[in-house]
Amino acid sequence: MKVLILYASRDGQTEKIATYIANQLSEMAICEVQALSSSTEIDLAQYQQIMIGASVHYGHFSSVLNTFIKRHIAQLDQLPGAFFAVNLTARKLEKRSPQTNTYMSKFLSRTPWQPKLCAVFAGALRYPQYSWFDRVIIQFIMRITGGETQTDKEVEYTDWQQVSHFAQDFLYLSYKK
Repeated sequence: MKVLILYASRDGQTEKIATYIANQLSEMAICEVQALSSSTEIDLAQYQQIMIGASVHYGHFSSVLNTFIKRHIAQLDQLPGAFFAVNLTARKLEKRSPQTNTYMSKFLSRTPWQPKLCAVFAGALRYPQYSWFDRVIIQFIMRITGGETQTDKEVEYTDWQQVSHFAQDFLYLSYKK
């Protein structure tokens, strides 16, 4: 089975998750992992399954996500597909499901693509890597939401066991009718 895993990542955590998933699937599938921004002209017909992951930045997914979906909706509808969102809101367990995560539920209500499997993963907070402006804004957001505010810290909130379970569930998508 040949699988395509596309991702839109701003600070690298979504790419890290996509690569981790590909490694989890490597014994059962041939996986290609590509950045979504460079994959707008890809022929999806050569794949048996597709997974797309995207991070949320200041309340929005990257515009390349919607552009890709609109351009390839006919092919996406023919493939067993999965979508995962990565955001810091999901650091709270109660915000880590497609039903309870605002960004995911808004995405699913607006997109023409309805993937068979969805997940929400907590991202990573990498204060030292951010620009001064981003550091200040993210620190403010974290302060009002009860998160980490020390700007010399990096915190990875991703639950890798949750990611592994999602990868295993993804393997069985093509068998579900």
